[in-house]
Order: sequence, then structure tokens, then C-alpha cells
Amino acid sequence: MPDQIHARHILVTHEYEAQDLMRKLQDGADFGELAKAFSLCPSKARGGDLGTFGRGRMVEAFETAAFALRPTEVSAPVRTQFGYHLIQRL
Repeated sequence: MPDQIHARHILVTHEYEAQDLMRKLQDGADFGELAKAFSLCPSKARGGDLGTFGRGRMVEAFETAAFALRPTEVSAPVRTQFGYHLIQRL
């Protein structure tokens, strides 16, 4: 397993919002553009880009999902205390 990964995410309040965004991605929408339009995280200004991070830097559920992804893969909605995330490993 890698020690560090590069990822971006979209953070929303409700699971139904994350599911709707997942459908948009499956229909060909651009992840970065959706992040800019809908994410609640300040990273939205960078298309959701969180940069490179190692283990222990993110909350456990987020980290587990992010590190399990293959490059370019997008996670199913991940619930944390912040809301629901769609995570894309870069």
C-alpha cells in the first residue's frame, strides 16, 4: 500500500446529494467542476484538490476509502462527521 496519495473530494451535507453527484459523474460530468459548484469544503476553489497526504492526516473513514481507491477511481459516498464525501484518487 502506498504511504501517500493524491486525492480530491466533494463534500456535501446529505447522502442524497452525494448520490446525485455520483450519477452526474457516471453520466460524464467533470469531477473538478462539480466540486467547484457543489462542495462545502474550501478545497472547492481548487476543484476539490486536497493535494498529497499520508496516513493519519484525514479522519479514519475518509482515509480508509481514499487509500483503497485505484488511480482515477471515485468512491461511493463516504460519511464522516463533516458530511458525505465523494473521493477521487489522482
